[in-house]
Amino acid sequence: MIDGTFDRLVDRAWPAFERVERDGWTLRTADGVTKRANSVLPLGAPADPEAAVGRAEEFYASRGQPCVFSIGRGATAGLDALLDARGYRLVDPTLVMTAPLAGAVADRSEGGADGESPGTEVRFATAPGREWMDVWWSVDGRYGPGRDTVMRILTGVPAVYASLDGEAVGRGVSQGEWFGVYCMATLPHARRRGHAGRLLDALLSHGREQGAEQAYLVVVEANTAARSLYERLGFTVAGRYHYRIRG
Repeated sequence: MIDGTFDRLVDRAWPAFERVERDGWTLRTADGVTKRANSVLPLGAPADPEAAVGRAEEFYASRGQPCVFSIGRGATAGLDALLDARGYRLVDPTLVMTAPLAGAVADRSEGGADGESPGTEVRFATAPGREWMDVWWSVDGRYGPGRDTVMRILTGVPAVYASLDGEAVGRGVSQGEWFGVYCMATLPHARRRGHAGRLLDALLSHGREQGAEQAYLVVVEANTAARSLYERLGFTVAGRYHYRIRG
């Protein structure tokens, strides 16, 4: 895997509204909603990294936002230690997990994932409808009044939106040989019924039909339940990233 590949895939699948190239880094903003879209993507090699950090801090301060860096495998060498020394906190250690699509989709013809009865249909749409957003927002709506902003981020690139019984949802983004899985969410009362596994199977099948060869997803390292599900479906850890937040 080439350094920075996953950083770029995630960046393109979760696009910021504003992107400013500075010192070889990409400074991203989207009204402060989600760290992915409101952080520095530091893939370049500035001549003076410390001065570049200072300019990034000024950029975000001018927009009334904290300065956040996304630190993945492709990040500028030594930057993580530099940010630590400047008092940046490390938050949200995240895993990048991948699976080959040729073998990732299990045969569910005799029954659903994790014991779910067969016959439940996963529905696809090319835009996140109200029901889809209601499910995802109720599970992952950590952004206060930012629902409209998230909608704009989600629809910033072509994607498919999968839903199952109005109780579980997911998003898939075709990116050439890669297929990104995002926004997996199941309502609390519908968990442990195999919804997530069936939904993910449908998304992976769709990705394979679109010509993708590999699937990837990102999951917070502490989310052991989700990690176990993904591992059962053939995903393995291929990379990591975390954020550094000032103060």
